Amino acid sequence: MRSVSLLSLLLLSFSLQAQIVFDDYFTDRTMRFDFMMAGNSTTTKVYPVSFREEPFWGGSLVNLTDPFGYGNFVYEVFDAATGTLLYSRGFCTLYQEWQTTAEAKQMERVFHEVATFPFPKNKVSFVLNIRGRDGKFSRLYETVIDPASYFITREKPDASLASRIYGTGDPHTSLDIAFVAEGYTKGEMEKFRNDVKRMADFIFQEAPFDKYQDRINIWAVEAPSQESGTDVPGEGIYVNTALSSSYYTFDVDRYLTTQDIRRVNDYAAAAPHDQIIVLINSPRYGGGGVYNYYSAVTADHQLTPKVLTHEFGHGFAGLADEYYSSEVAYEEFYPLDVEPWEPNITTRVNFESKWKDLIARSVPIPTPNDKRYTGVTGLFEGGGYSAKGIYRPSFDCRMKSNQADSFCEVCQRAIEEMILFYLK
Repeated sequence: MRSVSLLSLLLLSFSLQAQIVFDDYFTDRTMRFDFMMAGNSTTTKVYPVSFREEPFWGGSLVNLTDPFGYGNFVYEVFDAATGTLLYSRGFCTLYQEWQTTAEAKQMERVFHEVATFPFPKNKVSFVLNIRGRDGKFSRLYETVIDPASYFITREKPDASLASRIYGTGDPHTSLDIAFVAEGYTKGEMEKFRNDVKRMADFIFQEAPFDKYQDRINIWAVEAPSQESGTDVPGEGIYVNTALSSSYYTFDVDRYLTTQDIRRVNDYAAAAPHDQIIVLINSPRYGGGGVYNYYSAVTADHQLTPKVLTHEFGHGFAGLADEYYSSEVAYEEFYPLDVEPWEPNITTRVNFESKWKDLIARSVPIPTPNDKRYTGVTGLFEGGGYSAKGIYRPSFDCRMKSNQADSFCEVCQRAIEEMILFYLK
């Protein structure tokens, strides 16, 4: 049995003492803060829009502060009277991705954003932090939120739009995934619910999700569209849909997203949820995933199972793309002198914090990009949109290509750690 040091026991004791009691500070509902991010490649400003009370808090009542350090932004909620940190969450946005494009060097744009946390009983201070190119966070915006304010919208979403497809667990001790319909007309909702069941089956077949199927709740949230499908601007195709999804995000033909995060959250509020997947009624190849924002995938392409799990790897676990030869809109996305925050790539600036412990002594470092090392955890050069200077854990992985059979060992560990965070 491994011995436990006195220091470890003391740190555990302090951690337990510092753990806040949910009912002392929060009610079992959600506070939603809508705001705008505006700027260009070098500047970012925040503009508040509105506050809303939503009926369900689907997250943990215990794990309230984010231990991972993932994301290009993190918001923190402090008790206004005492300064006690009550809640925090890291996340990414399409805005931040856009900042790395050529267009962001020429013009400014505005993106809608949403932050959610348990509805507080008393005044709280909301602090939004941004990660700089040096990898360090700095304070971007701060405001005080009074839960008694009559400017907080308290309209209730239509709960009838949501149906539970899988799972019977308490949302507070389960991972709740809400699939939101996009490009499905009112008459296609039976297809949507069947598609959600099919998507859930794909996820449950994938390790390590397969081990936790009985702890995962799947919700189907109907968002009826006037027309079927999605926009394809490069081909002059435009349809009237609930969430205004579109291919050619940042002028990349396969990148399928919606910039209307507000409407996504309007519908998702009908069900308790930890993660949102926008399911798009299209047979085309495409999708997208942004950490703690949403994941998106089309329902009917032959590669949908692999695209779904790849994009959910981004949205759920903060996994990075491990490919480096496909077209992207980003320019110098990862500085080579900074360790990326994502758990599955490294610049070797701080490789000790990544997966070095999983590499066998017999595996050469760096590891040759050779099929002989398929299935071996190593240090393979090429990843994060760069062939040089960025390394990935395996020869192939679901985060690298559609040819991979599964997530690699490193990605599976990161996913499992995230699952367990939500289950407590």
